Amino acid sequence: MEAVGVGKIGNLSASLPPVVRALLAKRGYESDEAISAFLNPKYEGNLADPYLMKDMKKAIDRLLVAKKRSETVAVYGDYDIDGVAATALILEVLEANNIDAFAYIPDRYEEGYGLNTEALGAIKKRGASLVVTVDCGITSADEVAWANKKGLDVIITDHHEVPEVVPEAVAVVNPRQPSDKYPYKELAGVGVAFAVARALQQATGQPAEGQEKWLLDLVALGTVCDVMPLTGENRIMAKFGLLVLSKTKRVGLVALAQSAGLVLTDVRPYHLGFVIGPRLNAAGRLEHAAHSLDLIATKDPVLAQKLAYSLEELNHKRRIEQSRITAEADAAAQEFSEDPILVLADPSWSHGVVGIVASKLAEKWQKPTLILQVLGDLAKGSGRSANGYNLIDGLQSAQDIFEKLGGHHFAAGFTLPAARINDLRQLLAAHYRQVESTLPPPANREADLQLEDISEVNWQLYDALQALEPYGHGNPQPVLGIDGAKIIDVTVIGQKKEHLKLRITGKSGSIYEALAFNQAEKYAHLRSGQLVNITFFIEKNQYNERSQLQLVLVAVQ
Repeated sequence: MEAVGVGKIGNLSASLPPVVRALLAKRGYESDEAISAFLNPKYEGNLADPYLMKDMKKAIDRLLVAKKRSETVAVYGDYDIDGVAATALILEVLEANNIDAFAYIPDRYEEGYGLNTEALGAIKKRGASLVVTVDCGITSADEVAWANKKGLDVIITDHHEVPEVVPEAVAVVNPRQPSDKYPYKELAGVGVAFAVARALQQATGQPAEGQEKWLLDLVALGTVCDVMPLTGENRIMAKFGLLVLSKTKRVGLVALAQSAGLVLTDVRPYHLGFVIGPRLNAAGRLEHAAHSLDLIATKDPVLAQKLAYSLEELNHKRRIEQSRITAEADAAAQEFSEDPILVLADPSWSHGVVGIVASKLAEKWQKPTLILQVLGDLAKGSGRSANGYNLIDGLQSAQDIFEKLGGHHFAAGFTLPAARINDLRQLLAAHYRQVESTLPPPANREADLQLEDISEVNWQLYDALQALEPYGHGNPQPVLGIDGAKIIDVTVIGQKKEHLKLRITGKSGSIYEALAFNQAEKYAHLRSGQLVNITFFIEKNQYNERSQLQLVLVAVQ
């Protein structure tokens, strides 16, 4: 396998349009040096030494013992994309080091999140003497204590918030630990797994130098889909991960992209989060995440096609279920519209889907949102944050009512007695009001860049903005604004007549096509000849080998 060639973005810092320089300054990149480093991220030398992570040496030393003794290692993952990607990554690295390993991903419905003693017992019976967790384990002190008594060693690799009681494992690798010296704290679970891979590479020379870059497609996938900030090391790994994905040798990802109608060379973070990601997640939400792991790991093109088709079908079922639950939860939210945090529950809301629903309602209501399924005496749920609220801090303020809890600033999963749901609602409301004055002002969709005229929307500006990619959490796609644009004509489009297509001009006479997706009803009053203030994204529209710029409207006034 050849090393991945990494191209360098042209040095745009000297020729950036002034509005883009202003945007970068707002985002903390003011000097030429800072701008150049942001626009031209380098892989070599820009990821910190993995051995700066607390217990990394202990983890690698234990893996080397496993290799020397020909032990069998179990990689214990999670059923979301971050966990599945991290599981696949560690398995591949252990294989490269001739360490016998197999994967264990718990069943979302039967076992829930994290370690459980039944699974650890089954792992021991399969002959494993060492368990390496990925994207989980930091809250599993009791389960690790049980494993220790049974002679089963555990290495924890995780990225979630660290509780007061840390498991007494052979090694606990998590950059969020208070005494950890790794400089970048926002890694996804797969990012921590990649640090383990780099540390093992330093110790053994495997994978060969440069070959570890082929793992970056998995790092990008898990990082984006777990909504981690695309800043610092995450930006570097996501940027080069997208390049690796465009050349990936994983036939399963190729098949999945084909089934979704994607060309991998065109994939951006949006496609990871909203096209590829949901298909991989559908397995864990409706059946078992092992299907997604099999797809990522397979080297058989025929099997890859079958698995991709299966995930496509599961994703279709997931969308139907998600639509029903979202509509019902949105209606239920009306009753609690005065609450600062929405806590909604119902027995018919599958806890395999509630995380997506929580995300959608958090965005719509602009409030942290928790969606739960009531299962007899227990309730299982997921939460998503909004408006800068630290969700895991809020949940930990009610720690005593949970049977299971894990997560980070933006997302969390939990189990609690169903009888305590209203208590949770009240405790979270109280916590929110305590910290409300410290929260950042609510986000709005005002323009990041204000243009004088529509003629400034040109390929130079588009190319300069492209250099800011990958966009995502922590580095959002810039919203542009123009005041006094004139509507030439308006057309309603879409199968359900849900979209608007406008032609818009400015002082210079330049004409652009603008699309307002799912906003036909909202802007039904727009007419030709009107002067409007608009905010929008610039996108490239490719049709019949012809490229043109178009505006994707955010708001029209």
